[in-house]
Amino acid sequence: MALWAVRSAQAQDVPRGVLQFLRRHEEEEAQHLKQFELLLGTNSHGKAALPRMPSQWRVLAVHLYGYEALGLEFASLLVGLRPDLTSILEDEEVHVGFFEHEVRAILVQGGSDADGARQAAQAWRRRLPRTVHRYLHDESLAAFRGELQQHILDVIDARFLAVGLLARPHQHDS
Repeated sequence: MALWAVRSAQAQDVPRGVLQFLRRHEEEEAQHLKQFELLLGTNSHGKAALPRMPSQWRVLAVHLYGYEALGLEFASLLVGLRPDLTSILEDEEVHVGFFEHEVRAILVQGGSDADGARQAAQAWRRRLPRTVHRYLHDESLAAFRGELQQHILDVIDARFLAVGLLARPHQHDS
């Protein structure tokens, strides 16, 4: 997901420093994908069309921050099983940190940009339980799915609260 979102985001009107980061980020995500393909002995299917991404920077920044935070949680779980993949976790920490900084910069400005970012966060957060459930669909996770999903939602809520995107904890609508 992240690779395609990052590619698509580069076509949007983003600040110059962000575009440079997205280009480097795309390379890292492509490397991660190759690692997973080698580990799993399979090739992923490239998408025929890139996903649509928000065109307003304040919304796009929240969108990317949310998905990077989600990716970080999955990387944390992965490293618990495969400590040799710590480099992926380290990359994800950098990605989350970058977009967290960008979101904070939007929120510090206040006004309609900050309000728009918070509204985007609420909309993104409403879709999150379905996304996490879809990512945890594998039957091997059935016994742990509820606990994993709750943990992931709690961690992302805490991130969104800490950065100022959410005013209060979100009710989990798993």
